Amino acid sequence: MGLVRRISNLFRRNAVDSEIAAELEAHLALRTEANVAQGMTPEEARRDAVLRFGNRTAMREQVAAAEATLSVESVARDVRYALRQARRSPGFLMTAVVTLAVAICANAVVFSMLNALVLRTLDLPGGKRLYTIEQRGLPMNSYRDYRDLRERNRVFDDIALYNFAPVGLDAGSGNAQQAWIYETSGNYFDVLGAQPYLGRFFHAADEHGSDAVPYIVLSYAYWRNHFHGDAGIVGRTVAMNRHAFTVLGVAAPQFRGAEMFFSPDLWAPVVDQAVIEGTSDLEDRTARGMFLIGRLKAQVSVAQAEDDLNRVAATLTKLYPNQDDGLTFSLARPGLVGDMLGGPVRAFVGGLTLLAGLILLAACANLGSLFASRAADRSREIALRVALGSTHRRILRQLFTEALIISLAGGVAGIVGSVFLLRALRAWQPVPRFPIQLPVHPDATTYAVSLLLALASGLLFGLAPVKQIFGTAPWEVVKTGGKTTGTPRRFTLRDVLLVVQVAVCAVLMTSSLVALRGLARSLHSNFGFEPDNAMLVSTDLNMAGYKGDRIGTMERRMIDATAAIPGVTAAGTIDAIPLGLGWSETGIYRDGSSDFRESREAAEAMQYNVSPEYFKAAGTTLLAGRALTWHDDKKSPLVVVVNAAFARTVFGSVTEAVGRHFLQDAKTRYEVVGVVEDGKYITLTEDARPAYFAPFAQAGTPPSSMWLVVRTNAEPQRIAAALHDTLRGLDSALPLTILTWNEQLDSALFAARAATLSLGVLGALGAMLAMTGIFGLASYSVSKRLKEMGIRIALGAGHRQVLGAALGRAFRLLAVGSTAGLVLGVAATRLLSYIVYQASPRDPIVLGGSVVAMTLLGLAATWAPAQRALRVDPSKLMREE
Repeated sequence: MGLVRRISNLFRRNAVDSEIAAELEAHLALRTEANVAQGMTPEEARRDAVLRFGNRTAMREQVAAAEATLSVESVARDVRYALRQARRSPGFLMTAVVTLAVAICANAVVFSMLNALVLRTLDLPGGKRLYTIEQRGLPMNSYRDYRDLRERNRVFDDIALYNFAPVGLDAGSGNAQQAWIYETSGNYFDVLGAQPYLGRFFHAADEHGSDAVPYIVLSYAYWRNHFHGDAGIVGRTVAMNRHAFTVLGVAAPQFRGAEMFFSPDLWAPVVDQAVIEGTSDLEDRTARGMFLIGRLKAQVSVAQAEDDLNRVAATLTKLYPNQDDGLTFSLARPGLVGDMLGGPVRAFVGGLTLLAGLILLAACANLGSLFASRAADRSREIALRVALGSTHRRILRQLFTEALIISLAGGVAGIVGSVFLLRALRAWQPVPRFPIQLPVHPDATTYAVSLLLALASGLLFGLAPVKQIFGTAPWEVVKTGGKTTGTPRRFTLRDVLLVVQVAVCAVLMTSSLVALRGLARSLHSNFGFEPDNAMLVSTDLNMAGYKGDRIGTMERRMIDATAAIPGVTAAGTIDAIPLGLGWSETGIYRDGSSDFRESREAAEAMQYNVSPEYFKAAGTTLLAGRALTWHDDKKSPLVVVVNAAFARTVFGSVTEAVGRHFLQDAKTRYEVVGVVEDGKYITLTEDARPAYFAPFAQAGTPPSSMWLVVRTNAEPQRIAAALHDTLRGLDSALPLTILTWNEQLDSALFAARAATLSLGVLGALGAMLAMTGIFGLASYSVSKRLKEMGIRIALGAGHRQVLGAALGRAFRLLAVGSTAGLVLGVAATRLLSYIVYQASPRDPIVLGGSVVAMTLLGLAATWAPAQRALRVDPSKLMREE
């Protein structure tokens, strides 16, 4: 009875574990063998051995009484016991925690993006009633549209206008630095409901006509970084584009304006556009490059507001048929440049959310497999506890405690990882020249959702093996050791989930390889220019005080001085770089047209102003005719060079375009003198679009903003230094940004790189989860069939036969999931062609790489279970049985 009392006392202390169960089993085995030696049958011998160690009913009563006494101390014992179990199985613990942490981290990051970009409105008072006003599906309007809508609408409390532009700001050091500014209507801050941090904002009452509001408002970040948080900045005068502006105030730290991605450095009144940009198009109804945002009146729906706006549009069409023909308005959620970015961003984040959900599903399936494998290894221990009187409730409480610890550990690890990733995303500037940042950050909602997902996933699937444990007779488990000898035939839900997660992994891996290959190709594609061995200098002559004809004179001096630098083979200028911002599109009419409504256009063409040497400097091929020359000035007839798409669209062929004419409006008639190759102008994935290049010397108002393109055969660093010294020698006040053309392509490649990075990260997470899933299944299969492995080895089976029996099922499921995933990946990656240039799922390197990757993944995941199967000792196993 000493052993019985010992076991009873240990149960009361809630400290029964596999070691004690093994000790009890050893004593029972010895007594049974002694009884058999005395002539008893095996059944009689074991029954006598059990009875010798005490009455089972009495033991159950003692154990039940001990289990009924629940207290904080008993819960603490449960936790300590769970931690001891974890220490004894570090592989299981690390695999389960990492599996859950990976899924929680991915879902926390994606949920933060979803919350910031889709679910949450602008962080402004009454943000739910703010809407962007779009025209023909784009958030582009003119200043005259703003005035007409503000005066004629009946559904908005007020409407504000804003636009962004670069400026040169001198804070008193004598050197102007480039800053990004929002040009806004006077009522901008009032419509958004913003409050200043220091000083005050300008308002509609401050506007009294053009050039009447020489005020600026600084952003909090710009004030801290460039004025060192000086509270005395209010009222101080600074030089912006060499004009005096008074600092009225500083915006609040969280205020970014009406756009989520764009963080301006300062705000200024749009009525000062002529001073800020050197020219003003506020009275041009067709100059639609500004954004409108309005605050809806209470109880007014979006549909009612759009009806009222289109009522105004119909009136404007009648009043201005040439400028507003076919005018329509619509509303969009603000913050993402209307539907121009809002639609793609919501679709992209929605896709990421779906993939993150699939990763969580895969993680749950993995946890189920891991806990099932763990339960199989502990089946004898649990069966002995049941046989000795432990209740199902008590065992369930212990399993719940173990699952809770793993859930908390995985959830906390995932949340910590997501915090670092989100901070990195916030600090990431995908386009260094522009103040673009991702407005994602962890908050209480993110933490709560992540922890809830972790607890639900861990507890739900951590308790999944309960049926497996309690569905088996305890004495049968004790007798057989919890091992099976037959080959499982049934296709379980766990198998289905494993196939799904392997398929998801294959889809993500295929997609990421397709995106990566497409991105690599895009760096060496035909853009209509040659970025290799080309340097770019971005500047704005207006920022240095140049106006009118002085712009053209200075531009010529810059070109000549640059061309004289050793190692420079050609230099030319263009007002807006292809695949950059600031592009302009205009309507084209055939020669002889008299109806200049938009519906009568022959084409919409990209419009550029260039210097004569631009095509040589850019590496653009001339297909027909001649290039521009310095003789194409204001004294000569208007001439242009068009691209091949323009020639085909307007004139029918490339060869027939040279010498032909077209109209831009009733007063502007161009002659085509040359045709160049097609290029990429807005996005890499666009179809060929018409474009024409006019000599900057013939522009009515010379563009002050320009890009100097420099073709060189020297080292970029040496040329960059020479360019800086040469141009500063011409005018020290010139704001300069010098970079290679490949660096400038960062903005054009942003979408492709973001898609590639996102798919790559999710592919890596999917691969990790697929590995743990396969590992869990293989470990479970080996654990349940150790006896069979021992018999096979004892009968002379080789390593191949043993591995086939132990891991054949896992490899079959891997093959099925991988095949399905590759097929789905080939189909799904066609969508990437809209984001990543030249993305092709039929690339043999992609398909071969996916097959090799999935094979290596399977081998890595099954390595440890295979080693366990091969190390089975038949004699030791038979002794245990």
